[in-house]
Amino acid sequence: MFRLEKIFQQNDLLFINILIFVVYLSIYIFSILEFNSIYELSKFDIYIKSKYFYFSFCFTIFYFLSSFVFNTKQNKYKISFLYFLLNDITPIFIATLISGLIFFIFKINFNININIVSVLILIIVNLFLLKVFFNFIYRKLLDKNIIQRNILLVGSVKNIKKIINESKDRINIYKCCLIVTDNDTDLLNARKEINIPIFTHKADIRSILEYHALGQIWILDDENSDLIDFYLKFVIKFSVDILLIKILTNSKLKHNNLINQKYEYINYEISKFHGSNLFIKIMLDKILSIFFLLLLSPVLILSMIFIYIEDGFPIFFTQDRTGWDGRRFKIFKLRSLQKHKFDKTIQVTDDDERFLKVGRIIRRLSIDELPQFFNVLNGDMSIVGPRPHMVEHDIKYAKLFQSFLKRHKTSPGLTGWAQVSGHRGATPTPEHMKRRMDADLWYMNNWTIWLDFFIIFKTFYIIFSKPGK
Repeated sequence: MFRLEKIFQQNDLLFINILIFVVYLSIYIFSILEFNSIYELSKFDIYIKSKYFYFSFCFTIFYFLSSFVFNTKQNKYKISFLYFLLNDITPIFIATLISGLIFFIFKINFNININIVSVLILIIVNLFLLKVFFNFIYRKLLDKNIIQRNILLVGSVKNIKKIINESKDRINIYKCCLIVTDNDTDLLNARKEINIPIFTHKADIRSILEYHALGQIWILDDENSDLIDFYLKFVIKFSVDILLIKILTNSKLKHNNLINQKYEYINYEISKFHGSNLFIKIMLDKILSIFFLLLLSPVLILSMIFIYIEDGFPIFFTQDRTGWDGRRFKIFKLRSLQKHKFDKTIQVTDDDERFLKVGRIIRRLSIDELPQFFNVLNGDMSIVGPRPHMVEHDIKYAKLFQSFLKRHKTSPGLTGWAQVSGHRGATPTPEHMKRRMDADLWYMNNWTIWLDFFIIFKTFYIIFSKPGK
């Protein structure tokens, strides 16, 4: 529902951002409780007049900067308390020294006394309690298989066996593997040696990704560089993240980018949608979905009534669509076509004879899409993202355009860059679909939270100024 596996898998900047908030909040609370009761915590003016006001900003800024330097190469959350001491507590002392130096240089009146020590102790205690809480949550997420990386291993039988038989991080789950062979005997022998499902390069990898709910492909290095190039050309068109694992160069050095604390890796092609920015996007999706459902509920209810009066039940219809990492989900829509002429497999056109009278109106104003806010709340969709197509269309156009399936490296959206760039509605020809695909890929390569807000505002402008276009 919250795509936690995507938030936690690529970096731990979300954790750093929460630490910054805790540091600032600790100073704020202490500045008020030093001479006041707990009932005064909401009085911001006490904090502004306190001697900790300027210190809180200076200290928090330098804590953030030093934390970022210490954590910038870390690619995932770590439970270790040694890591906590080195990367989260050490910046406290650095920030204290720099803040004191700045106050001294600019001759800012600030008395260093026992209360400053108390503030630092409060910050350390709060960070420690937060670490204990995060460790508890992280272990629970691992135990319930919520944030695991479901991985397809690609390489030689020798390298696949090597990585499977060694100890691994709990977050890594080897779901299946893929080898290159045309020999049935070699394939049979490999299946005797490897205890996970094995596929060859002749298999339909799209079905494999969907069936095993895969989120990453690991290409294991090999002496034969041509074979690595073959692997990459074979999997590069698919929607999941791709990593190159250096099995042949075992790292004995302390290195931040390590698989299973042993093998270096390169992020060959990784979705931009991860970490704290994705967390913000998801939370905004939930909040805005609830807001729009409440705001537009009269329109939704009236449309449901008119559909029932004109053509009876069903009011809604569902259809299989392709979501993040190629996983299918049921999309919700208001029914805009006559039920006796209804065919989910035929794409609707602007002049479609199957429209209900009310159906033409709700489709022109995109009212039929409103139930998809429930898809957003359920975590299957986002408010902004590439529009999901019928599964049959995904299969068809994936054969025509190599990059088509890359659209699934994020959650599909109610609206997207393609829709506000003139590619809204039906896609009757491959050229129309290619233009939409190119717009979607541009969005995914340039995504920011602010771009999402721009697309949302432009969507409303288009709906009301150019309905149906």
